[in-house]
Amino acid sequence: MSRIGKKPVEVPEGVTVDVNGQDVTAKGKKGELSLRIHDDVSVKLEDGKVVFAPRSASLQAKKLYPTMRTLVNNIVIGVVEGFEKKLEIHGVGLRANMQGSTLVMQLGFSHEVRFDIPQGVQVVVEEQTKITVTGIDKQLVGQVAAKIRGFKKPEPYKGKGIRYVGEYVARKEGKKK
Repeated sequence: MSRIGKKPVEVPEGVTVDVNGQDVTAKGKKGELSLRIHDDVSVKLEDGKVVFAPRSASLQAKKLYPTMRTLVNNIVIGVVEGFEKKLEIHGVGLRANMQGSTLVMQLGFSHEVRFDIPQGVQVVVEEQTKITVTGIDKQLVGQVAAKIRGFKKPEPYKGKGIRYVGEYVARKEGKKK
């Protein structure tokens, strides 16, 4: 049995979790998220905790029920606290700013890169080189941050590009004379 799957999801104060068949909905102060649980996993709400178990002894059910538990835990954390990813831009002349709901970046190309921010995610540019992505959906926040980083990944020779705060970029030695 999975150690993660056995742990029930605690429902904190101020959050209501509804289990309707295989649909789990969490409402909190930041918003509302819902998730459809796989049919091989049983889900129950017992005295303020969401409990998961595999419906059968199949390998797929044993693999899926800890995953579903983690996804429900993420939506509960999301409606209470939310999620955040911080990015930083390194390099001379590389910068970003917001124009309405569009992130506009100068990344050393012949054109500026424009990225429309999807619903459910907020992007804030503190300085011209610091970008913060926040939202209640962990998957969506991570996906938006990865897309922004993908426009100019950090290169190994000078370290220029967009990276996560605290990310280590392995540097290579340049050409010898």
